[in-house]
Amino acid sequence: MRTIRLTLSYDGTEFHGWQVQPGYVTLQQCLTDAIDRVLHEQVVVHASGRTDAGVHALGQVAHIRIEARLPIENLQKALNTVLPRSIRVVAVQEAAAGFHARRSAIGKLYRYRMYRQPVCPPFLRNYVFHYPYRLDEASMMAAARDFEGEHDFTSFAATPERGRVDIDDPAARLAATLGERGAVRRVCRSELVRLGDELVYEVYGDGFLHHMVRNMMGFLIEIGHGKRSAGEVPQVLAARSRAAAGRTAPACGLYLVCVDYPGEGVEEGK
Repeated sequence: MRTIRLTLSYDGTEFHGWQVQPGYVTLQQCLTDAIDRVLHEQVVVHASGRTDAGVHALGQVAHIRIEARLPIENLQKALNTVLPRSIRVVAVQEAAAGFHARRSAIGKLYRYRMYRQPVCPPFLRNYVFHYPYRLDEASMMAAARDFEGEHDFTSFAATPERGRVDIDDPAARLAATLGERGAVRRVCRSELVRLGDELVYEVYGDGFLHHMVRNMMGFLIEIGHGKRSAGEVPQVLAARSRAAAGRTAPACGLYLVCVDYPGEGVEEGK
């Protein structure tokens, strides 16, 4: 069996997230079908992490295990021929037998784009969060730094739906879903900057919880509105309660930029 590493770029607008779900068009299903068409093999496509409906990727990493001896360069061309144009395989390479797209990852970089002008160009509407209202951007920028370090990010994690885990209490349901590692993650860089017409938030860390980046961005927006103070991030982290953090920013502005593995990339961000 060969372990093949795929680097993927996709427009998440038309997909119901990454994971296969009956009755929905998902990224994992599209890739599985494309591989079956090209190689005539049933495989499981493992990603570095699941992206939600509407979230985009510039450098998602996935792996498959196959028997076919098709050359790497031919596999990339063949997959891009049968995949929808909203998904591109930007790189294919042989990987060590023990490589796992999720378990082997040591860091990820996410980017969130907020468009600040009164009128959003129509060709950007699915790729930025259009927010033309007044914000204290300086306070938001200062607060973003407080996410850096190793923290328990329970306050910024989505609570699993009742149907996924048969537990009534939301906090206990989240704990059961997270497993042994819990909600502790290390954020190496958390930076909000103004780039032209956009506020751009970049966060690099060793792992992220479900909706974590969108919830962090949503909290920064509340700070920008003056509903929360710039110094509240440590307090909200310490609360370990989703109710303490507030809104979730829309999916359309979020991008998975890249995934790092041992011996590659720059762990503190790119």
